[in-house]
Amino acid sequence: MEATAWHLAQLNVGVVLAPVDDELMSGFVEGLDPINAIADSAPGFVWRLQDDSGAATSFRITDDDRLLVNMSTWASAEALHDFVFRTEHTDYLRRRREWFEVPTQPTTVLWWVPAGHQPSLDEAADRLATLRANGPTPEAFTLRDQFPPQ
Repeated sequence: MEATAWHLAQLNVGVVLAPVDDELMSGFVEGLDPINAIADSAPGFVWRLQDDSGAATSFRITDDDRLLVNMSTWASAEALHDFVFRTEHTDYLRRRREWFEVPTQPTTVLWWVPAGHQPSLDEAADRLATLRANGPTPEAFTLRDQFPPQ
């Protein structure tokens, strides 16, 4: 397959400092809809995991209710990078310590999927486990340590 036949999938996770309905989380929760709207209209955005309300805070990859997930697909690593670091998303990224525990292992994993494929949470959890166990590989990598589609 050519590179254009592939999309970049991403999963990021974080352990919240309090339940999402707690006052401590209000700044994070208030930013969800605006940041999701920016992602949804960003160049290169393809898809994101969401429930019928447009949110993703109810999805889990473990039994820990404090572990929130975000998963999406993008046309390229550049498109994802631009959204993460060149939009208002960056302001929330800088404030993440207000809402999330400091991680002790990787919290974001990337991998290539055939264009149009919407990864499952099980697939994403497996990719994160692969990254944590092996470091960046073509099967599970980071924005800093990327691999081309295979």
